[in-house]
Amino acid sequence: MNLYDRYLMPLLIDACCGLPAIAEQRAQLLPLAQGKVLEIGIGTGRNLSFYDRSRVRSLHGLDPAAQMHRKARRRARMAGLDVELLPLSAERIPAPDASFDTVVCTFTLCTIPDPLAALAQMRRVLKPTGQLLVCEHGRAPEPRLARWQDRLTPWWKPLAGGCHLNRDVAAMLHDGGFRATELVTEYLPGPRALTYVTRGVAVAA
Repeated sequence: MNLYDRYLMPLLIDACCGLPAIAEQRAQLLPLAQGKVLEIGIGTGRNLSFYDRSRVRSLHGLDPAAQMHRKARRRARMAGLDVELLPLSAERIPAPDASFDTVVCTFTLCTIPDPLAALAQMRRVLKPTGQLLVCEHGRAPEPRLARWQDRLTPWWKPLAGGCHLNRDVAAMLHDGGFRATELVTEYLPGPRALTYVTRGVAVAA
């Protein structure tokens, strides 16, 4: 791992993920989490202050970028949460079937090498009555803008930790075995190729 990937990129991603418009997305979604919770791509813990502690029985965070865990632990302490952190990728979640009441995935599907495998794992570890809470940026609905996302993605990925600008979030949820019960789509402030966001709740199909 080079110096950019180890030190500078985590700082840049953390700063971008702390922008007010993204924080508002988190604020609308995270309080819905309840019971035993698994967060996919917990990163530096940007979500932690938005959980409703009275509804969360336990919290587990999965992220292969172990260099981000130190900041996540600090944010967990500030939020008054106990978090078990695992430096693993989401394609193979080390938990039995039907283990969690809630799986949280925010601004993470864009970077996972095999997002459908990861979604299949999320579906596997969710209880039959469980919910997936998702907020992701992705492919824009306008064909011209989507084509620009396709062109930009190969250049963007090395700069942003493998982030794809052009993944269709709703299609991925469907193909990964989920049925959306509530989805909101909108552009956040900023370059439109980066800011088309899908937020909502899904259950196993």
